[in-house]
Amino acid sequence: MVSTHPWRELRAMPHVTVEWGELPEGIHARTNGVDRILMDKWLLQVERRCALAHELQHIRMGHRGHQCPRVELVVRVIVARRLIPLEDLTAARQWSGNDLWEMADELWVTPEVLLDRLNHLDAKERDTLHSLG
Repeated sequence: MVSTHPWRELRAMPHVTVEWGELPEGIHARTNGVDRILMDKWLLQVERRCALAHELQHIRMGHRGHQCPRVELVVRVIVARRLIPLEDLTAARQWSGNDLWEMADELWVTPEVLLDRLNHLDAKERDTLHSLG
């Protein structure tokens, strides 16, 4: 799987607009599930990338309104897989060892997205990473 570029995906969805504003603490972005994403204007670029990927996934899945924790987890895992292909994860792990912050920086994701990826590896992916030592 090739890493996704959320901003390119957004350009391919001309019906979707991004608006910037101030959101409550801990909320990076939200969507109406159809054509609008509201992002916190104070996010760092890497946070914007991850938040956009997350909200675009909600739109792709047709989610409207607040989602239950189980659905949010499904979205987070899908996004982590899309943003961090196994090949990139393997290279980052070899380069940085097990340093979460360095790996996240190398992969251009937040540590939370990286943890979602690491915590939901399939058996083959676990074996591949385990073989690195």
